Amino acid sequence: MWEKLSGDDTVLGMSPLFHITGLVASIGVAALTGIPLVLYYRFDPVQTFRMIEKWRPTTTVAAITVFIALMNHPDAKLYDLSCLTRCYSGGAPMAPTITEAFEKQFGVYVHSVYGLTESSSPTHMGPVGQRLPVNSRIGAPSVGLPVPGCDVRVFDLDNPSQEVCPLEAGELGVRGPMLFKGYWNRPDETENAFLDGYFLTGDVVIMDENGFFYVVDRKKDMIIASGYKVWPREVEDTLYLHPGVKEAAVIGVADEYRGETVKAFVSLKDSFRDCVTQQELIDFCRERIAAYKYPRAIEFVQEVPRTVTGKFLRRLLRDQQT
Repeated sequence: MWEKLSGDDTVLGMSPLFHITGLVASIGVAALTGIPLVLYYRFDPVQTFRMIEKWRPTTTVAAITVFIALMNHPDAKLYDLSCLTRCYSGGAPMAPTITEAFEKQFGVYVHSVYGLTESSSPTHMGPVGQRLPVNSRIGAPSVGLPVPGCDVRVFDLDNPSQEVCPLEAGELGVRGPMLFKGYWNRPDETENAFLDGYFLTGDVVIMDENGFFYVVDRKKDMIIASGYKVWPREVEDTLYLHPGVKEAAVIGVADEYRGETVKAFVSLKDSFRDCVTQQELIDFCRERIAAYKYPRAIEFVQEVPRTVTGKFLRRLLRDQQT
């Protein structure tokens, strides 16, 4: 209903089927609507291009890393992806620069979409055919509006018993028939996960005056540098503005003076590997964001570690620093 799918559509299964995204957005959607589902062994850019050219799928959902890999493949210009009229990115925020670059290269607009394993399906999506607004304050594209049947609240970060006003950042709480009942054999964890019937997602969001939602970052990933709050997402989005940056992940690391300081792990595009320095990226960020936010350290990596579903593993990066 939300995607307006018909018998003329075809699903491209780019998300792993053992994960909730692949299970619902690929198998579930195809089974419910009775449309074809294109599957292949595992994600590979060239194989993906070939499947798209052969079967001309119209809808897919994938992580940001999938779109980055497709966009940066040396043979990408040889393939036509224009059939993907309903293309979505979920699992991790997608920087506006990547959305713009992907559309410029392939003519395909990628909608951001929001959901969790605990919600078993998206809680927020953008209406088909409508471009999602970008929040000028945090530079994040909207993940859309609450889907039918989903009730949401935004709770104060310091006092969860209070809700925040539109345009203020707070923790997202969701309620509806798509929500799970609780964690298996973990009653204490289940009790702490709900407030007045709303599941506390752990994600910090902003709702604008028109009801569109924007994900700021994970609550647990917030960095406190010299007493100021720094959201890794904003620093990562700034790094993506640099033409040489392919992937970026930002964490907080211990600092004797600042308490925590900002460190970025960056994978460069092949053509920039020998001509971009750490200091260049630090200066690039310092010119564009507040002084307390820009990274004090940059570490170049071959690729940013990720889960099998494509999410960047900030937790692993933090563990490696201790």
